[in-house]
Amino acid sequence: MKLLVRNLSRSTTEQEIRILFTAHGSVTECTLVLDQETGKSKGFAFVEMPNEGEAKKALSSLHEKRIASNRIRVKVAQ
Repeated sequence: MKLLVRNLSRSTTEQEIRILFTAHGSVTECTLVLDQETGKSKGFAFVEMPNEGEAKKALSSLHEKRIASNRIRVKVAQ
């Protein structure tokens, strides 16, 4: 299941996101979206979790959680 993580702090790294989601299950892919010109985070990422149950658990646990002073939003990617 592919999840969209929004409202990330610009300083949050891809590794930090991976660690956050790995606490709820296995993560096959984690992609922090970067601005092509500056190389800095655009404030959102995609996380791919193969087990749907683990993905749903991560979604419910992490949605609206405060990470690095921002309240992140997690939803199923379209």
